[in-house]
Amino acid sequence: MKKVPIAVEDFKEIIEQDYYYVDKTKFIEDILNDGAKVKLFCRPRRFGKTLNMSTFKYFFDIENKAENRKLFNSLYIENSPIIKEQGKYPVIFISMKGITASTWDEVIKSISEKIFKLYNQFDGIINSVFSKIESKKFQRLLSQESGQVEMQTALSFLTSLLYKYYNQKVVVLIDEYDSPIMSAYEKGYYTEMKDFLKAFYGEVLKTNEYLQMGVLTGIIRVAQAGIFSELNNEYSNSFGIVENEVKAMLSYYKIGYEMPEVKEWYDGYSFGKDEIYNPWSILKFVQSKELKSHWVNTSGNALILNMLLASNSTVFDNLNDLINGKDIMVYINESIRMGDNLSPNNI
Repeated sequence: MKKVPIAVEDFKEIIEQDYYYVDKTKFIEDILNDGAKVKLFCRPRRFGKTLNMSTFKYFFDIENKAENRKLFNSLYIENSPIIKEQGKYPVIFISMKGITASTWDEVIKSISEKIFKLYNQFDGIINSVFSKIESKKFQRLLSQESGQVEMQTALSFLTSLLYKYYNQKVVVLIDEYDSPIMSAYEKGYYTEMKDFLKAFYGEVLKTNEYLQMGVLTGIIRVAQAGIFSELNNEYSNSFGIVENEVKAMLSYYKIGYEMPEVKEWYDGYSFGKDEIYNPWSILKFVQSKELKSHWVNTSGNALILNMLLASNSTVFDNLNDLINGKDIMVYINESIRMGDNLSPNNI
């Protein structure tokens, strides 16, 4: 019987180590067919965002393409015309998770470390095409000797080098793009982080002639982050698990619970037209066979806590009514931006 993939976010590991995998590879076909060059996918924590990004990396990456091709045997995408895109593009995959510090100077060092790890993946591979100036810039970024302005161009500069080496445009994957923003809001250097990321992301995703496609994942929408205008955010059933997938998993593991019980505990999410089950809760339930709140305490809530601390009695009266099963009417502002102007009325 296949292993339950609790906290396993690497697609290759899931396939090679015989973990249970809910086949989401139609997602690859869908994003290539929709024509949008840059895509943002916002979902709560523990909804499979990093796993999907890992799947993209192994699908598109021109390095080790023959080996990676085997990972998709017997999956949906293997029989799609889109399989011809497999192993065709150089890929930049960077996770912005963990960029946090007490001060702006310290967080810049953390970003520099991320850039070093990314550049180190390509050191010795693409340097045959460097000009003298490019070589010096690459080495400064690799050795963490660059200033803030040069760091802002790190991703776009790397796409130009990869294009020069492979003669192929680049797929850029940015996981948890908003993690540094939420941390910055909590720690008090939100404006500095917003301005830095506006350039860091904007340079690579906007009017970049070397970009084939950009994909970002996060929790908050771009407009809320105050970085750049809204990107498309669709694909309701590509993250999380839909009901027929839950049924198939429970059947595979021979779990005798009736779906109404599982549904009562774990669906509760709606993205677009689909009712979605939280994958973390389902996987923990399959592992433990216990119906309980597995998702509780899996994320930080500093942003909401800070807003509650500044709230008036009306906010708490509304929340109390909701908890007691009463209906309330509120006006939802879809253009909320993070920053000093967040109001408790936006809860």
